[in-house]
Amino acid sequence: EYAVRRVTDSSLKETLAYGIGIHHAGLPERDRKVTEELFCEGKILVLISTSTLAWGVNFPAHLVIIKGTEYYDGALKRYVDFPITDVLQMMGRAGRPQFDTEARAVIMVHEPKKNFYRRFIYEPFPVESSLHEQLTDHLNAEIVAKTIKTREEAIDYVTWTYFFRRLTANPAYYDQQAALLEQPTFDKQRDMLANYIERLMNKCLDELIRSGCIELKEGVPLRTGEIPSALVEPTKLGRVASLYYLGHRTVAQFQRSLSREGLGFVELMRVLCECPEYDELPVRHNEDKMNAEFAEACPLEVDLAIQAYDSPHTKAFLLLQAHMWGLALPINDYKTDLKTVLDRSIPLIQAMVDIAAEEAQLRSTVNLILLLQCLHQSHQPWKSSLACMPHFNEKTLKILAGMGIEAVPELIERQRTLQKDLQKLNLPNADAYKEVLQLLQEMPRLRVRVELRILDPEDPTQAPEAPPAEGGEGAPPKRRKGKLVPEPYKVPPDVELELAVVMNYENTPCKFVHAPRFPKKKTYSWWCILGDTEVDELVSIKKAILPTRARTERRVNFQFCSPADEVGETFTLSVLVMSDSWFGLDQQLDLCITTVDKAEVA
Repeated sequence: EYAVRRVTDSSLKETLAYGIGIHHAGLPERDRKVTEELFCEGKILVLISTSTLAWGVNFPAHLVIIKGTEYYDGALKRYVDFPITDVLQMMGRAGRPQFDTEARAVIMVHEPKKNFYRRFIYEPFPVESSLHEQLTDHLNAEIVAKTIKTREEAIDYVTWTYFFRRLTANPAYYDQQAALLEQPTFDKQRDMLANYIERLMNKCLDELIRSGCIELKEGVPLRTGEIPSALVEPTKLGRVASLYYLGHRTVAQFQRSLSREGLGFVELMRVLCECPEYDELPVRHNEDKMNAEFAEACPLEVDLAIQAYDSPHTKAFLLLQAHMWGLALPINDYKTDLKTVLDRSIPLIQAMVDIAAEEAQLRSTVNLILLLQCLHQSHQPWKSSLACMPHFNEKTLKILAGMGIEAVPELIERQRTLQKDLQKLNLPNADAYKEVLQLLQEMPRLRVRVELRILDPEDPTQAPEAPPAEGGEGAPPKRRKGKLVPEPYKVPPDVELELAVVMNYENTPCKFVHAPRFPKKKTYSWWCILGDTEVDELVSIKKAILPTRARTERRVNFQFCSPADEVGETFTLSVLVMSDSWFGLDQQLDLCITTVDKAEVA
């Protein structure tokens, strides 16, 4: 009875009363722990669980019953067999070495598959490789890491893998042409393998070229008369895919979408959810009907011209809306799926920021960072940033508006009167008051200033600096000298300029961002963007992590050239400093720079 009172899931409460436990990913974590404790202590003797339990938790039992060897695959829209490894892992739960001398495993299987499972249980199956199915992305990572520099080195790389060992031992598993050889001789088999590797390599490199991840260049022969091997060089798109562990198809799709004119917040949400990384998000049996009902409660409409309700991309779009608008999820399984979507969304959005910056799309980049903030804070960009604060409701926001406070920065800057201000808000209790007060005192109060310099011309007679030794960091590059330009900024035309953005905290902020609805802890970091808002052009973007100490400066430098047009032209650049995790703390500084004669600057 005590255990039943501890759990919250209604189905689990009912089964526990009969000595039966249930265990699956949709249960709250507390309920799962209670079930695990009861089974391990022998207080319940029957545990019904999903197949994933065999991999995650070790629950040995005297008897294991596998009730069916199929599961519903939402992508294929049909039932498919469990992988053999999953069945073996589930069978492996049978046996308690400290209690039993023997154990039993029962597999309930469709009659036509009975002989297959009997054979696989009593006869060992060879472990085959799946590298050939994922080789394209592996090659991209090795090309970016400079492990592979030529086409020949790519082929040599494959020959050192387990995949190649299994290819030589069981060629018919990988190449259908090998199965057609009636009496393969050594020479025929060798030629067949060489042809297969050649076709596989051509396919992988062609896919990377079409995705824009690599470039093939003509090689240089090392010896006279030798046929040079084509050089393989990574592109910036390939580096982004390798850095964030993304597939080549994903970054290619992002590049096609982000190369258009600046996209809005909702458009970028759709681009994110349509990426191939969400292809494996599970859509279970009959969840298409549940998605259709759930979509009616979501504020953003599903585009049925490109999305169906049984699509994993539609489900990802609905889950992100539920997270940002605080909607209740229809079933517990959706909570697990939401955590998967959120975990994957952060590197995806960071990759999209890099690609949008490469395309010089200022509006898209800013909206992507807003999307990143909203996912961390479970917030929408159309609401006040004060709504992110705990225990704040519509009544609280009206009281703050009457005090002339419309955003979080206006509130955290009132440190002298902060306690009196919070007492006027009628917070629920003393604990809520303390929580809000501590959070406002520990939120970063960022100070930003800029310095503009005219860089001295580089000396062509000076020898270039030697690169650092391999494996060593080497000395940091020397900073070029220059003349500090005071306000109003006046510079000669066609000169190199350096803009230094100097940031520091006025206080000592907390180490982690307050994001209670996000599944992982997050530290503060800032995007520093230089751009022209009038023409929607991004000049440069850099990321900065400030030490969590008061008044410790961090400098971010941008180098660019003044226009080479006639004297007297004025151009405006904007510096945007944006948090990657808190909504409402962004700052923007506008610089008006005028080109004048060199004599006037001197």
